[in-house]
Amino acid sequence: MRTVLVTAFEPFGADAENAAALVCDALPDEGCLAEGKATGYRVVKRILPTEFRAGAQALLQAMEEVRPHLVLCLGQAGGRSEVTPERIAVNLMDARIPDNAGRQPDEEPVVPGGLPAYFTNVPVKVAVRAAQKAGYPAAVSDTAGTYVCNCVFYTLMDRIAATPANEATPPLWGDFIHVPYVQEQKGIPKDKPARTLTEITETVRFLLEEILRQMKHFEEVSQGCTTMS
Repeated sequence: MRTVLVTAFEPFGADAENAAALVCDALPDEGCLAEGKATGYRVVKRILPTEFRAGAQALLQAMEEVRPHLVLCLGQAGGRSEVTPERIAVNLMDARIPDNAGRQPDEEPVVPGGLPAYFTNVPVKVAVRAAQKAGYPAAVSDTAGTYVCNCVFYTLMDRIAATPANEATPPLWGDFIHVPYVQEQKGIPKDKPARTLTEITETVRFLLEEILRQMKHFEEVSQGCTTMS
């Protein structure tokens, strides 16, 4: 059974609740793909502090404890109207407002000396196109900003890059997904787009399962190539 680590954040700024945390809590704890129980999965959830260093460290600790096959980090993007998987994490912390620990970095690297950026290893366009075809409100995004969301995303991809896959350890996949405000969320701005918790949760679930399908296909192709060689 596949293990999926899903993370979200505590409320931050002026918000009483975080849409990502509401969605994370609403996701089912397990499921099966259409192919049957052989492709079942379980979801382990963690809420990260909305702090640059503590959030990144909490993610790494959760990955060490859970040993997931797939990591999906969720974040709130107030102002967006669609669920948006991200493609690029940048090695930059540049905060418009302080994090929950009062820290407000100004053009600091996430990892000193690290690569300028990482692309997710998740086929974002494939997953989003499948979601759109199925009628879900999804779109591709290229930037997770430069706040705590991006810091956690870069930390995730940096760890994946440092985790070599082999016969005993299958490839670790990961991405960051931003969600809009939830209509049921307390105190959201009236002039910002929002969707129901059910709609957002079902969209995230569809994307999660589509990514798992792509992982399964990739591994089958890779095994076939190994056998042929």
